[in-house]
Amino acid sequence: MPDIQEKVKQTVKEEVDRVARLSTDAVRSYAYLYPFRGIIYFLSHQSLIKPLWAKLVPSLGLGVSITAFMFFFTYVPQLAIMVFTSGPAAPLTTALLVLSESQTLFNILSKNFVIDEALIDTFDGTLVARGQTDIVAEGRQVNTGKDAIGKLGKIIKKPFAKYSPSAIIRYLMYLPLNFIPVVGTIMFVLLQGKRAGPAAHARYFQLKGWSAGQREKFVDDHAAAYTSFGVPATLLETIPIANIFFAFTNQVGAALWAADLEKHGSTTAGSTTTAPGLRDQAKRAQ
Repeated sequence: MPDIQEKVKQTVKEEVDRVARLSTDAVRSYAYLYPFRGIIYFLSHQSLIKPLWAKLVPSLGLGVSITAFMFFFTYVPQLAIMVFTSGPAAPLTTALLVLSESQTLFNILSKNFVIDEALIDTFDGTLVARGQTDIVAEGRQVNTGKDAIGKLGKIIKKPFAKYSPSAIIRYLMYLPLNFIPVVGTIMFVLLQGKRAGPAAHARYFQLKGWSAGQREKFVDDHAAAYTSFGVPATLLETIPIANIFFAFTNQVGAALWAADLEKHGSTTAGSTTTAPGLRDQAKRAQ
């Protein structure tokens, strides 16, 4: 028994140390600032808004319809369960759960059938605006034009794959976490953010021409930074109606991060830092 207790204590200590180390790395990475930098940059560069305007009406219609449907048909049944697990916080946690479910449905439908190319244009346009034309040229034609979006030509490579069955099953597996008061919802958001962070750089990895192994290595080396980016990005996209706007600004934020990585030469698949000088870049954005 003493040996078992000692092993349990050691395991717990190692896990606490690991979480503390990842949390410290996440804070030091400043990657969590990029979703908010994306909002500012998006609003201050009018040309980047063009892809959103082109898809605004169908996206709004889809987003409102999904959110209204989910609240009308699923809020009360889920609230009845959450009352037993979350107590007084049940209305809030249930609302967050329904918003998360609505966001997932919106992402699946919109990013595959409505705004997929518009998001690519926004990401690529941001890279062009930040002087990273060469890397954009790896995935599409780049022409002469008066602004960043105007320079974008025909897309050669498309990175946004349809949601895989495994991704949907993984999401459904995470859903029961919301039945755990407060802590469960936080864990659910963290897990969603962990997935959303690397997904935001799908286009970037494709433009770099990396293999699956290189992508996995880079993401593993920057796991804390990607999670710290993915959590606020996920939360922003759970806001009803405005999630359409934030889907585009998150692309801008991800592209700004990619541009900084390129600028500071920190995109070797085996690198272990977020980016040399990235901390200074993020501080200046505050």
